[in-house]
Amino acid sequence: MYMIQPGAAAILSVARRLKGQFIAESLFLRRPAVLRGPCLGPCLEKWTAEYLGQKGGDKEVKIHVSAVPQMDFLHKNFVYKTLTFNEFVKRASEIKHSDFFLCEDESYYLRSLGEDVRKEPADLSKQFPDLAEDFHIPHFFAPDQFFSSVFRISSCGLQLWTHYDVMDNLLAQVTGMKRVVLYSPQDALHLYLSGDKSEVLDIDSPDLQRFPEFVKAKRYECVLEPGDLLFIPALWFHNTLALQFGVGVNVFWRHLPADSYDKKDPYGNKDPVAATRALQALERALHTLDELPADYRDFYGRRMIQRIQKRTYFDNLSSTARQEDSDSTLPSSPFTKPG
Repeated sequence: MYMIQPGAAAILSVARRLKGQFIAESLFLRRPAVLRGPCLGPCLEKWTAEYLGQKGGDKEVKIHVSAVPQMDFLHKNFVYKTLTFNEFVKRASEIKHSDFFLCEDESYYLRSLGEDVRKEPADLSKQFPDLAEDFHIPHFFAPDQFFSSVFRISSCGLQLWTHYDVMDNLLAQVTGMKRVVLYSPQDALHLYLSGDKSEVLDIDSPDLQRFPEFVKAKRYECVLEPGDLLFIPALWFHNTLALQFGVGVNVFWRHLPADSYDKKDPYGNKDPVAATRALQALERALHTLDELPADYRDFYGRRMIQRIQKRTYFDNLSSTARQEDSDSTLPSSPFTKPG
C-alpha cells in the first residue's frame, strides 16, 4: 500500500496490505492511501472500449462535454448532452472527433446517476448490471454502510475541479492512468471554498494574485495505474487528471451513523445535518452583528473566531503533536518509508 506523501511529484513506497492492516492504519488515521493489487475482478482484462460499448449498447447516458479539458463546475464551462453509451465510449476514447457538439477536440466525462437522479444514488449493479458482474467491490466496510457505486469514464486529459465529499470512498482505477492531487481538510482555509468546491481551478499554475493563500495548502499526489485503489477519507479535497482515456468506479459508504447524513442527498456531497445547522446558525449570527457599527462587528467577529479556534481539535493539540500529525510519512509504520 502507498501512504500518500506530500510534494509536487510524490514518490510513494509500496507494500501489499491485508484488510485489517488497511483499516487499522488508513481508516483509523484518516489518511489517503493507494492499495496495489486488490481483487477488482475480471474488469481489469475485459473493460476495453470495444467491450464497454458492446455491453452498454444503446442505453442513453447524460454526459459532460467541454471545449477545454479543465472542467469548472462553479462557472459551468461545459454543457450536458445525451448520447447512447456506445457512442459516448467511442468519442471519449478518441483524441479527435469526426462527430462532436462543440469542437473536434472536445472532452467527455461520464458520472453515472441513479434511476431517479434527485432521489437515488448511483449503483453500478442497477445502471450497468452486465458490467457490474465484472467488478468486485472491495469489502472494507459493512454491507449496510454502502451508499453508492459510481461509474466514471474520462477522455484523456480531462481534469475535474477540486472538491470534497462527506463520505469515505474508494476510487478504483480499472483502465488508464490518472493523477490525483489531494489536500488535507486542515488546509480548507487556503483553498478558497465555494460550498464543497475550490475556486482555484488551475492547481498547477494558480493565479496567486487572486488566491495568495493557496501556496500554504500542502499538496499530496499520486498516479493511479490500472488495478489501483485509492482510499479518499471524507473531507479530503481531491482533483483528478486523466493521463489516458480511463474507466473507474467510486464506491462510497457511510462511516458516520446513518442519521448524520442528509436523506435527500443522492450524490453524497451535502454536508452532514449537524454541520448544515451549524453553518446556518453562523450565518444568522453574522447577520446579527450587522446591527452594530463596523468597529464593533470587527471586535466581536474576532471573538467568534477565537471561540471557534478553541473548539477545533487541531488547534488544541500541542505544537509537537501538530507537527507529528502533519508528517504524512508515518515513520512509525513498518509499511511506509520516505520516497
